[in-house]
Amino acid sequence: MIEINNIHKVFHGKKVLKSVDLTVQTGETMVVIGCSGCGKSVLLKHIIGLLKPDSGRISIDKEDITKMDEKQLRHLRMRFGMLFQSSALFDSLNVAENVAFSLMEHTDLDRKVIMHKVRSCLSLVGLSGIEHSMPSELSGGMKKRVGLARAICVDPQIVLYDEPTTGIDPIMADAINDLIRDLQDKLKITSIVVTHDMISAYKVADRIAMLYEGRIIEVGTPNQIKNTSNPVVKQFITGAAEGPITHREAALEEN
Repeated sequence: MIEINNIHKVFHGKKVLKSVDLTVQTGETMVVIGCSGCGKSVLLKHIIGLLKPDSGRISIDKEDITKMDEKQLRHLRMRFGMLFQSSALFDSLNVAENVAFSLMEHTDLDRKVIMHKVRSCLSLVGLSGIEHSMPSELSGGMKKRVGLARAICVDPQIVLYDEPTTGIDPIMADAINDLIRDLQDKLKITSIVVTHDMISAYKVADRIAMLYEGRIIEVGTPNQIKNTSNPVVKQFITGAAEGPITHREAALEEN
């Protein structure tokens, strides 16, 4: 479904992505882990075409999206759903209007058809009957689920999740993890989840890739990652205070 080949990206002289290679199979959930600021969200923005790489190729179903113009990219994005880290709901719109936003903006569907899809998607995420509520009336976990309903309302082939469990309590985080797996099973979508939450990563992933110093340094199943011999991956997944990541950061600060 998704092939990322030799992607490079530099911001203000800083190399954020350096020769990134990653393949995501149709129907799988790929989780990308890594330290804060390592470029995980930047990678997501490249996959959805919000950023273009300085060099390299990204293919969706064998189509190179790095060569698409803005009109082609807008059409492509209708195949994607995205759950943003902050949920990114519009404060001035109610829940139904938020969930319906992409369909209202980019399709000619009848309003009754759209509202039927909205109610169906809210039901899938366990939020029936809140269509007229405003975002300010919702808890953090409810906002995440409304954001997820909006992501799936366009019937996407691919859903991107940017830190889906950040900012919510552990019980609601586990509920979001269950929801990601449940939607995967019901809708048969391809998913990419960016997170530094290893509990979430192990629960939702078919495979896990670690991004470090701008490169994917290891890819494997949750069990393979748990049993890694790579000292960098091992320090990250165990949350150890001592290890090569800490030593490198200390060296950089000294320089």
